Amino acid sequence: MHRSPRADLPVAAGVGPGGRAVVHASAVVLNPARTADRAGVRQAVAAVLEEAGWPPAVWMETTRADPGGGQARAAVAAGAGVVFVSGGDGTVGRVAAALAGTPAALAVLPSGTGNLLARNLGLPRGTVAAARLATRGARRRIDLGEVDGRVFTVAAGIGFDAQVLAITSPRAKRWLGWPAYVLAAMGHLREPRFTVAVTLDGAETLARQVRSVLVVNVGRLPGGLHLVPRARPDDGRLDVALIDPRGTRDWLRLVAALARRRPRAPSVTLLRAGRVEVVAERPQPRQADGEPLPPSDRLTVTVRPRALTICVDPATVGPDASATAPR
Repeated sequence: MHRSPRADLPVAAGVGPGGRAVVHASAVVLNPARTADRAGVRQAVAAVLEEAGWPPAVWMETTRADPGGGQARAAVAAGAGVVFVSGGDGTVGRVAAALAGTPAALAVLPSGTGNLLARNLGLPRGTVAAARLATRGARRRIDLGEVDGRVFTVAAGIGFDAQVLAITSPRAKRWLGWPAYVLAAMGHLREPRFTVAVTLDGAETLARQVRSVLVVNVGRLPGGLHLVPRARPDDGRLDVALIDPRGTRDWLRLVAALARRRPRAPSVTLLRAGRVEVVAERPQPRQADGEPLPPSDRLTVTVRPRALTICVDPATVGPDASATAPR
């Protein structure tokens, strides 16, 4: 039986607003398969923490048996106020799920292929700058999505998107980055659509033929394509994209419109809800944050409003979003 790791965290006390005692303890959850320069990440985080007068972080690596959740839960149980994560979107999602509803803040150290949550939130790509958001940046509470008991930060989907993610080889992703997904998709653009019934918040039901249904928390996709420009990660709602191109020409028009950030893209119907139920005519591939879910003819997604605290750059927080300084 797999056991969750233990974390014994060094702490440092300081004085916060009003003379309150502040304890700084942190941990790093690192996916060794998705972090190219592990030594560089360690050096950068150590330097940032020393610069801020924080004690060294406890380091924990993910495993196949425990891809991040157990390590993050152990860090929170030991009193971590910040949990850094270095890995792909799947690793970030696992750690985010463990931190949801806790006082601990997530600090993303961009790695992996997509870095979609980091890109959507305007987080810096460099490790030092990203780590400094924990010690100098702001805290923002964002929504999470949940499907089949699996929490996601970016998106869940059924159909073509999940199919492409499943057939793209890990080697191609390492060598090519996000263009690997484009190459994998090229041979499947002309496959037939399928019928779905989509129910929003238990009331309105729509019947459509689609290639894919994406339920997103943030709107930017790999390659900088903005599928849902209006999507916000802290509005308590999920955005739903019914994607229904009929052939290669429609796919090209769709990608061109997304690349130009047009408010309305062809072959896409956009909806919003707090709970989304999708019933397909036959089982389809499914995914959450780029990781495969078991194929099924159903996808039921709910929002968890403002469930996660994340370290962000104050300059990227809009006037309608709430942010606080680190404590």
